[in-house]
Amino acid sequence: MELRTTADLMDTILQEQKIGKYSFCVTQSEKQELNLENGGFKLLRTVFNNNGNVKVFLGEKMGAAAGNDLSENGLQKLVQEAKAAAASASDDPCHDIAPNQGKDVFRQGQYEPDMDRFIERIKEFVDTAAKEYPKVKIMSGIGSYDRWNWISRNTNGTEFEGIGGQYSFSIEICAGEGEKTTGLDYTHVSMKSLDTPFMELGDIRRHLEDVQNSIYPEALEGKFEGTVIMTPGCALDFIWMTLSNYITDGVIIDGTSQWLDKVGEQVADEKLTISLKPFDERIVIGERGTGNGFRSEDVTLIDKGVLKTHWLSLYGANKTGRPAVKNTGSDLVVEPGKGTLEELIASVDKGLLMGGFSGGQPGTNGEFSGVAKNSFLIENGKIKGAVTETMVNGNLGEAFRNIRGISKELKCDGGSVVPYIAVDGIVISGK
Repeated sequence: MELRTTADLMDTILQEQKIGKYSFCVTQSEKQELNLENGGFKLLRTVFNNNGNVKVFLGEKMGAAAGNDLSENGLQKLVQEAKAAAASASDDPCHDIAPNQGKDVFRQGQYEPDMDRFIERIKEFVDTAAKEYPKVKIMSGIGSYDRWNWISRNTNGTEFEGIGGQYSFSIEICAGEGEKTTGLDYTHVSMKSLDTPFMELGDIRRHLEDVQNSIYPEALEGKFEGTVIMTPGCALDFIWMTLSNYITDGVIIDGTSQWLDKVGEQVADEKLTISLKPFDERIVIGERGTGNGFRSEDVTLIDKGVLKTHWLSLYGANKTGRPAVKNTGSDLVVEPGKGTLEELIASVDKGLLMGGFSGGQPGTNGEFSGVAKNSFLIENGKIKGAVTETMVNGNLGEAFRNIRGISKELKCDGGSVVPYIAVDGIVISGK
């Protein structure tokens, strides 16, 4: 009721300012956070946060503002800042708000936390990690329960309200023996319930195993073209880079996308299907209303290698005359393959199992170059050991056209669902 009163007040202020076209969202959230350091509990705190953002239109000019003061004075200031931004903007009729999407209330996740049980699960994880992976050190960890309520409205009649909550757990780890230590590794999961031990969620166990097996890496010698098997987390990074480079607003509007006129055509191997699925049961908190004001929908971006649509916002659609995608979230799902990870590894003559990538954002041509992190050499179908000082080079578009295989195994971390992906033709360089 308090947030609805705030939303009503925002409507009143905007109408009193005689702004005939606008959209806004107001949010209240609460975080209960438990911090770990060096394997022990350090801090328990509760943080409350407010947020408001508004877009106003003065003719064909649009201005936006955001802030965390939801008092009447704070909302007045927010509207004035948005008006000032609009007044100084250039005319651009492509800025717009979504048509009327009706009214709806979305409830997701866990509304009331069981903090005692949550702490028990964290303790259980710390004890299990110490027993099963004695060389691994939990440098830091954060367990949190987040709850929020948001209301968005626009002058076309849309009103969405979201109510939800979720648990999350993240760790930063390394491993060591004697004077030898590894670099840091990180993983994160979100969950609706506390039914499953944290060790079995997402890819937490794989991260612990890999970092423990990385204490004695060897520098790779020479340079060769081989196969890279990307772990789910690494594959997700490469997918986001590819989507950003080829199908989002910026590259479609300026015409630099390599996939500009490829909708309906084969752009990747037929084994690859990528979708945005906010309603998938494996996604803990899926998007329900887009940043453009649409009701969110499931969207398939690539279906068996065929590009189905560019990923355009309402502005990008108006600017290019192409269709808008009613999903601005990150709830990405990649369909699994037919073989196991073990079978993928066995099929590789020479290459890498790559856990991470550190490099700059590829150019619009898709060329990438960077350091393979948390990676292992594969020779003759077997993992030989951890490697260091290893570079990988290639092209995003070519990589996804040269998919050797996709695993049955999936990483479900609450925010995405991704398998292992093996790609051929990557240049791998050592010293």
